[in-house]
Amino acid sequence: MTYKGYSARPEYSAEDGAFFGRLLGINDLVNFESANAEGLEEEFHKAVDDYLAFCSEIGKQPQTPTV
Repeated sequence: MTYKGYSARPEYSAEDGAFFGRLLGINDLVNFESANAEGLEEEFHKAVDDYLAFCSEIGKQPQTPTV
């Protein structure tokens, strides 16, 4: 899945009963989670938007994905 130039590869944890993922190609740790597959893309978009907003808030240049 991709959004605003960022990519993620979602996975499922049977142990936790949840879907999860993290942004690929950057060193900053940005992850997301959803209880169901239907909400996964929305949570991914929120994670990217939150990351970009946080970087702007603290005056940091967001990392550009290398993937």
